[in-house]
Amino acid sequence: MRETATAFEPQVRSGTPLPARRVPHIPVVALGMSLGAAFSLTFVLCVLFDLWFPALAMNPVWAPLLPGFVWISWSSFFLGLVEACAYGWYIALVFGPLYNLFAKKFA
Repeated sequence: MRETATAFEPQVRSGTPLPARRVPHIPVVALGMSLGAAFSLTFVLCVLFDLWFPALAMNPVWAPLLPGFVWISWSSFFLGLVEACAYGWYIALVFGPLYNLFAKKFA
């Protein structure tokens, strides 16, 4: 009896089969919601910090990052809140699919 199988004969494998390894996947919507919420919460905390400690205010830094944001009015506050959430969604929409693509490719 031969010990090696040819290309036309099925090979019999012995032993315990290993479970298939799942490719890691990031759900983009969940990532967008979590990053949007985290950035919005951070924005609110920064505004509160600036109101409590005006000498250490960060609003000059926000001017180039948040277009239309002017210190401080209710409309400007809500604009900054929406823009902070939009930055979180932007990162999720760029990072999530790229991560999923490369995780599938190199898994």
